[in-house]
Amino acid sequence: MRSGGRHTTVDPPQSPPSDLAQKLRAAEACLIRFPSLLVAFSGGVDSSLLLALALRALRRDRVLAVTATGVVASADDVGWATAVAAELGAAHLVIDFPYLDIPGFADNPPDRCYLCRRRLYEEFQALRVQRGLAALVDGAIAVDADDYRPGLRATAEAGVLSPLAAAGLNKEEVRAACRALGLSVSERPASPCLASRFPYGEGITAEALHMVGEAEAYLRGCGFSVVRVRHHQGGVARIEVPREEIPRLVAEPLCGEVTKALRALGYLHVAVDMRGFRSGSLNEGLDTGRRA
Repeated sequence: MRSGGRHTTVDPPQSPPSDLAQKLRAAEACLIRFPSLLVAFSGGVDSSLLLALALRALRRDRVLAVTATGVVASADDVGWATAVAAELGAAHLVIDFPYLDIPGFADNPPDRCYLCRRRLYEEFQALRVQRGLAALVDGAIAVDADDYRPGLRATAEAGVLSPLAAAGLNKEEVRAACRALGLSVSERPASPCLASRFPYGEGITAEALHMVGEAEAYLRGCGFSVVRVRHHQGGVARIEVPREEIPRLVAEPLCGEVTKALRALGYLHVAVDMRGFRSGSLNEGLDTGRRA
């Protein structure tokens, strides 16, 4: 299995710690209540664990994993989802979703994730009804109360169930469970949609999304498995990598090579954020002070 463009070795399955095993049983108890399920499946660690648990709780022919792709998805996302679904032996459907056609989405308001998730789950619910499946579940996990996650409101409004969150599983526990189950995705870095690279209020276009996706793919190819390219007005690319990796990024010859590559994509200025990678850094200016 790939990890940031590299192969990774998967440890054999092992028994999780007792407290984690109890949470996994609680999540499975949520799933087994339904005769069939549609799993919203991105191929990340959270939804991969959810899919694995769903396949343990129900017969395989009663579970359908659905992945939405489109302009906001990175080049690796569908590949990961397809590979993990095959690894688990799950029925898997990939649909092309017109994100930029969602009213208000391209304007990039602070509730962009709410607008997107609401429309996406309307599509998934319609597909669930069409396929005769009993419930729609997603891989949302337990988060801190001060996290800024407008998409969770849309999840609740759409009647989507989140068994991992209901069982109290956090990100560290999800990764530990994936390792215990021998899932190849266990160490995959988070890969939020490319729209999250744009400061709120700055418009999102297909061309700009392509620039971001290509820039991040290039940097991953340089060995930065955790990287964000924040897309700012005026043709500015602000690169975030973990702080300990900044010296390598700014040293020659790599610094010059990265600058040349990103300018070839259309950026006029290439900057490195000296504070390093921070999940949800573009939420720092919101009045809530909370992060997504």
